[in-house]
Amino acid sequence: MEETRTVSYQTLHLAEQEIAKAVVGKPLVIRRVMTAILAGGHILMEDVPGVGKTTLAVACSKTMAMEYRRTQFTPDVMPSDVVGFCVYNRETGVQEYKPGSVMCNLYLADEINRTSSKTQSALLEVMEEGTVTVDGITRRVPQPFIVIATQNPVGAAGTQMLPDSQLDRFMIRVSIGYPSEDQEIRMMKDRKTGNPIDDIRPVMTAQELLALRQQADSVMVDDRLYNYVTELVNATRNHDMLSLGISPRGSLAIIAMAKANALINGRGYVIPEDISEVFAVTTAHRIMLTPVARMNRVSEQDIAEQVLRSVVPPRIFA
Repeated sequence: MEETRTVSYQTLHLAEQEIAKAVVGKPLVIRRVMTAILAGGHILMEDVPGVGKTTLAVACSKTMAMEYRRTQFTPDVMPSDVVGFCVYNRETGVQEYKPGSVMCNLYLADEINRTSSKTQSALLEVMEEGTVTVDGITRRVPQPFIVIATQNPVGAAGTQMLPDSQLDRFMIRVSIGYPSEDQEIRMMKDRKTGNPIDDIRPVMTAQELLALRQQADSVMVDDRLYNYVTELVNATRNHDMLSLGISPRGSLAIIAMAKANALINGRGYVIPEDISEVFAVTTAHRIMLTPVARMNRVSEQDIAEQVLRSVVPPRIFA
C-alpha cells in the first residue's frame, strides 16, 4: 500500500534548494517561478540565449517529478505539432488521436516568439482552457499543467512581438540575467565532473503540488487587500504614461500570486508585503507604454514600481 505523505510550504523550500543546484546565484528568480507554479500560472522568461532558461525549466520538472516536454519553436512548427492530430486507422475504422507535445505536466515552449501566430494561438487555448480541441473533440491536458515559455528580446533575428492577449495569459514574466563573475566561475567548476542537473532529486510529486495549490487557494485575504489591489490596478488604467492598464485577469493573478507568496512564507493569510513583492513581476508585461514613455526610455518595470509607491497600503493586523 502506497504511503500517504503530508506536504507543506517547507517542501517548496526544498524544491528551491534542488533547483539552485543547476541554476546558480538566482534565488529570487527561482522563488518567483516557484510562486507562479504554486499559484497555478504560466511563466514567460524573456532573456538572451544561454543564460539558463531551459535549465531552469528542466530543473523544475525533475524537482517535482513532472512529465516534461519541449518544443523548439520555429516558423515551420504547426499547431498539430503542439495539440496533436487524428489519423484514420483502417483496421478499426476509427479516427485515432495522436497526442501533441503539449500533453504533459510541464511544457517548455522554447523561443515562442519565433513561430507563427496560428501556432501561438493553438498554445493560447491550452494555456487558458487546459484543454485541446482536435476534430471537434475536446481533451483535457494532464494536471498539473504548466507552460514555461522563453523568448529572445524583440529585435533578435527572426523574432516578433507576442500579442498583448497572449502576454496577458502568462502569470509572470521574469529575466534570469547574466551571472556575476563569482557565479560564472562556480558554474564552470561545477561542470568539471558532470552536469549538476543530473544531481537534482525529486522532493515532491505532481499530485503533491496539486495538494499545495489547494492550500494556497485557501489562504485568507482581507477585504482591505482586495481594495488595495483594485486601487493599484486603477492607477495603471489612469496613468498618463500608459496606453493600456492592467486587465481584470491581471487583478486575479496578483491575488493568486500573493496567496502563493504567503503560503511559501508559512502564513495562512495575505499581508500587504505579499502584494508588493509580486506586483511588478505579475503586472509589468500586462501594461503598454505610450510613445512618450518609450521616447523617455521608461520601462514597464519602472511604471509598475512607481504605481506601487503611489498607492498607500492598508494597515493589516493579524
